[in-house]
Amino acid sequence: MQWQPTASLETLRARARVLAEIRVFFAERNVLEVTTPALSPAGATDPNIASFVTRPAATPDSRLYLHTSPEFAMKRLLAAGSGPIYQLCTVFRDSDSGRHHRPEFCMLEWYRPGFDYRRLMDEVELLVKTLAAPYRTIDSVRRLSYRRLFIDSLQLDPAAATIGDCRACCGRYGLPVPENMPESLDPWLDLLISSLVAPRLPPSALTFIYDYPASQAALASTKMVDDYAVAERFELYWGAVELANGFQELTDPEEQLLRFKSDNIQRSAQGIPEVAIDMALIDALRAGLPDCAGVALGVDRLLMAILEAGHINEVIAFADDP
Repeated sequence: MQWQPTASLETLRARARVLAEIRVFFAERNVLEVTTPALSPAGATDPNIASFVTRPAATPDSRLYLHTSPEFAMKRLLAAGSGPIYQLCTVFRDSDSGRHHRPEFCMLEWYRPGFDYRRLMDEVELLVKTLAAPYRTIDSVRRLSYRRLFIDSLQLDPAAATIGDCRACCGRYGLPVPENMPESLDPWLDLLISSLVAPRLPPSALTFIYDYPASQAALASTKMVDDYAVAERFELYWGAVELANGFQELTDPEEQLLRFKSDNIQRSAQGIPEVAIDMALIDALRAGLPDCAGVALGVDRLLMAILEAGHINEVIAFADDP
């Protein structure tokens, strides 16, 4: 059995330097480092995210979820008056392994009361440039709305597109359509952005994509742009690889509860288990979450980009499959 690390010692030293620099970056800006539990009686309801579930020996009839993000607990801290906070932690998602994916990975998540999501994009850009500077050059930074990106890249307007339009777009570009595609628009848009748009992004550039369709809001607030309802949300790509997902955070507790319930209805319709809703988060929102923007950044993927690694296994100490 292979016992040696999958990452070189040089890479592990670079990883340690990057983690140390992250802490310096936030310390200089008076952002508090916090630690929250990895186990919770509630989990992520998002139908696209699968949680690991465990049953404690002391209470075998109950279940605990390994966190897929520290978001819910961090928002409870924000509602308690913590001010700006960040966390570096291991998170878990029950999904396949691949070049950019592992069920267990390192996440950096931070929240900025008083920031809007555009100002948070500025800080994300500065952090990534700071961490990358000793290793490689970032050629440029672009910011494009989701709608503009689709129109420019595929001549498809997501505000008006139908599933038929998306299918025709796949045909124009020779993209095979997976079997059993859902009869809803968002999975089709996800297919197009992951298979046709992202691979064509400039490889040595950062690209911020913002103002996603409101149907993809998750925990973000929404607004109207012209005649189009959008989520105040952004994603950061380095080349074709998504690194970060940021929100103008939803502060309305009743709207958030409705979204969680809707998620579980979708899960049930798809034949996947419903997930316990985090009512502690809802109570925290009812007590008052400050207006803030937050973002989660995949540290392992960032290290891959900085060090120009070809596989996520090259930047973590041990990558034995679970």
